[in-house]
Amino acid sequence: MKLFWIISFFLLQDTGAFLIKNARFKLCLRASPTNRDLLLEDCNPESDFQEWSWQGDSLVNHGTQSCLSVSGADRVQTSLCASTGYTSWDCSNSLLSPLGTSQSYLVANRKGVALSDLAGLKAQWQDAADRSVCEEKAGHNTYFPLALTSPYMYEDTAGNVTLPLGMDQKELEDLLWFFRREDPSTWNYSVLALSLATFILGLLLLTTNIVRNRKRKIMSKEAVQTPLDAKEALIPVQRDSPAEPQKQEPVPQDQRAGDVVVQWKDGTITSLYTDMSEEAI
Repeated sequence: MKLFWIISFFLLQDTGAFLIKNARFKLCLRASPTNRDLLLEDCNPESDFQEWSWQGDSLVNHGTQSCLSVSGADRVQTSLCASTGYTSWDCSNSLLSPLGTSQSYLVANRKGVALSDLAGLKAQWQDAADRSVCEEKAGHNTYFPLALTSPYMYEDTAGNVTLPLGMDQKELEDLLWFFRREDPSTWNYSVLALSLATFILGLLLLTTNIVRNRKRKIMSKEAVQTPLDAKEALIPVQRDSPAEPQKQEPVPQDQRAGDVVVQWKDGTITSLYTDMSEEAI
């Protein structure tokens, strides 16, 4: 689950970008793409050169990928984040001051921005929603690094700050507890048992279907053979049926009852023991 938080952290880095708007002039701080100068222009959320984000104590411009730095006594410009200039800023009550000094503040003027010891509306900086840029720093740098390293939350030192994703502190604690305490073993075993039961049920259904198909084929063959056997069984009955009487050979006129008659192969019929008349004798 740590991978989930790491991915979320990098995805939310871009959503942590904000505009730096002066409370007095209502203009936004813009980094020049051609040089290191800083300008004040009408706020444009679509411009990458007006988008800034907190990286630790440094303010990084998304358009130039350079840091807000101090050059000289009171000049402010952008420079490489690894340079020796003042790239770290302290933020308190919407006032931005170089880290380590508390007597100079980032102040807007007609030419751009500079350092000054006057803390008025010109030295107060807000985001597009008129919230202090200090809230952006607290919300971006306090909770997500802690979420990656520890399941416990530390006390908020910047006041009541709204967390990213619209969650309060208790919801974030519950979410961290859930992802760090979740044990997937039960779920894995349940899925394995369900898969095994499904496999066995499939085999039973397949076997039942095969047996039924075999029985159906056997019954079909028997149904086809039965009419033929019945027809053959009726043939001898029809041959011996009395409806067709056998033709009898006519008895010769000279035969009498009690005579023994023999029918030879050639069809000749003769009588045995025929009584001869006395006259013939």
